[in-house]
Amino acid sequence: MGVLRRNLTAYGFLCAALFCFAVFAWYPMVREFILSFQETNLISPPTWVGLDNFAYAFNDPAFGQAWLATLQFTFLALVCGYAVPFAVALVLNELRHARAYLRFVVYLPVMLPPIVAVLLFRWFFDPGPGLFNQILGFFQLPGLAWLDSPATALISLVIVSTWMNMGSATLIYLAALQNIPSELYEAAELDGAGIFKRIRHVTIPQVRLILLLMLMLQIVATMQVFIEPYMLTGGGPEGSTVTVAYLMYQYAFTNQNYGGAGALGMMLMIVLLAFAVVQLRLTREDKA
Repeated sequence: MGVLRRNLTAYGFLCAALFCFAVFAWYPMVREFILSFQETNLISPPTWVGLDNFAYAFNDPAFGQAWLATLQFTFLALVCGYAVPFAVALVLNELRHARAYLRFVVYLPVMLPPIVAVLLFRWFFDPGPGLFNQILGFFQLPGLAWLDSPATALISLVIVSTWMNMGSATLIYLAALQNIPSELYEAAELDGAGIFKRIRHVTIPQVRLILLLMLMLQIVATMQVFIEPYMLTGGGPEGSTVTVAYLMYQYAFTNQNYGGAGALGMMLMIVLLAFAVVQLRLTREDKA
């Protein structure tokens, strides 16, 4: 009886979590799948249109540019957001003093509401009195039109995204680094390995699974980027920062084309599922 009671308690807590997932995650995905095959204004009864919404999205001139911008953002965000947190974690792991304080400083941007961080960077990127152009001016360098030029708008969004999200990744990497046995580093030092050889031959092999997991999570997160282009550039200049998620927003809330937005969401989900399958296979091969 006692075992049954404990199990019922556990199932009770599990049901609450499953209910939240069902309402806020699974139901929207199922509803989006159904919506992608319908034409509706969310008031009148929907009309089934088959693959017309997918054809509409494919024929939209903004479709290809949105995917290109999304892939460019993902690539640039991985170059910065994947390497920088790992490098910061390596530095923090080597420190002996003020480690707790520095971990708090690194994680602080994650604690800020995203809208606050974005508005802060809007001032940083201001082409007039903005902080970044003031720094460039201090070094006698010309200022940049950070958010107003197609050449710099996307990388500006990457800078914001990296700063906002690097804290969580850094702490995950740091936790993985602290689980590496110190004997491995001592043996490497006795063999005359320098710091870069220790990182290459000891650190990276020991945290390889974490690196693969974080790679997949960052790909999934960066390909759904929305807040940065919505708040900072509005998709401009010249449509250079219109991502797939932002195009979905335009379909749904500007054009009231909810079926087209659902079709775009299904395409994005399929691409992300493909990345997840590849990552799972790589993880299994690594374990084997």
